[in-house]
Amino acid sequence: MKALILGCGNIGSVATQDFAESMSSVEVFVADKNMVRAKEVAKRIGKDNVAGIQLNASNYNELVHTLETFDLVMGFLPGDLGYRLVKACVDAGKDLVDVSYMPENPLTLNDEAARANATIIPSCGLAPGISNILVGHAIRKLDKTQTVHIMVGGLPATPVPPLDYTITFSAESVIDEYTRKARIIKDSKVIDVEALSGLEEVEFPGVGRLEAFYTDGLKTLLHTVKDVDDMWEKTLRYPGHAKKIELLKTLGFFDEEPIDVNGVSLSPRRLSARLFGQKLLMPGVKDIVAMKVEVSGVRSGRHVSYAYHLLDQYDERKGITAMARTTAYTASIIAQLILRKVIREKGVVPPERIGMSEEFFSTFLKELRKRGIKITESEAYA
Repeated sequence: MKALILGCGNIGSVATQDFAESMSSVEVFVADKNMVRAKEVAKRIGKDNVAGIQLNASNYNELVHTLETFDLVMGFLPGDLGYRLVKACVDAGKDLVDVSYMPENPLTLNDEAARANATIIPSCGLAPGISNILVGHAIRKLDKTQTVHIMVGGLPATPVPPLDYTITFSAESVIDEYTRKARIIKDSKVIDVEALSGLEEVEFPGVGRLEAFYTDGLKTLLHTVKDVDDMWEKTLRYPGHAKKIELLKTLGFFDEEPIDVNGVSLSPRRLSARLFGQKLLMPGVKDIVAMKVEVSGVRSGRHVSYAYHLLDQYDERKGITAMARTTAYTASIIAQLILRKVIREKGVVPPERIGMSEEFFSTFLKELRKRGIKITESEAYA
């Protein structure tokens, strides 16, 4: 059996190692458009069942042709290539676990994927990802879902100037969070709100005071959670961060339209992404991931709410960030459960749907705990 992992950055490389160690009988190929980088990652992992190959995911025909030789695919590509990879896996009839922050709705490919006998699980990282799984688990217990509130953030363990923030994944994806309008549900209607709006301060156990603001993280939940009154996702940061980002946004640092600088056409957003990558990527700074998911509704005529908490830390022994742990391990575990037939459904299967399976949910939490990631659940009746 052969698995292909596309993208070997901070998240993809961690997922590759976890998957290869857990599934030693599977041949694992980590692919990147840069052959040297792919081979360096494979060498660093140092497992006999791991090899690096070159693949340009932007070349669709080459992508589909390559996928046809594999049994399972894991995607860690930039958001603008995410939907392309989903479509390629459908065309090749291959199972996919994907993490990319794509703007498109992958559920539109559900019928095609089902006909191709492919299992496609999109948005399969931390949030969306773990957050969706927890929402699905809670909704399964309710007769009527009324509210879904998600708060999540990857942060330095202590604030780091100048933005009290460090990058632990793609700089482009970070800017997407700050610029892409957020879709939320308010008064039972889907509405668009500006990213960074809805600002509030919250107290997070084990961390302290944080701020939270709307980001576009609901993704498939907008299409799968029916008749909900209120549903949103907010990103967590240290207090004051949103104001600093809003200033950059207002000044045009995230604008796509190129400007002329001494005869050179330059996109402010591309420049900002490059600078973020240079100035905010601080490998020596330890990070944390904080998440709170609250789902409320009616069960057997009574109002009940379920709350889930996750607080993960940088892995000192392995040198793996909390963001990589919670994102990469999630994708790796779910890919393993596809190969082990715990997940059997065909089509485009959002994480919240697999979260509704008690067999999957208990196995998933057990696998996270093996890796030191703990999620607590509480239940309260009004």
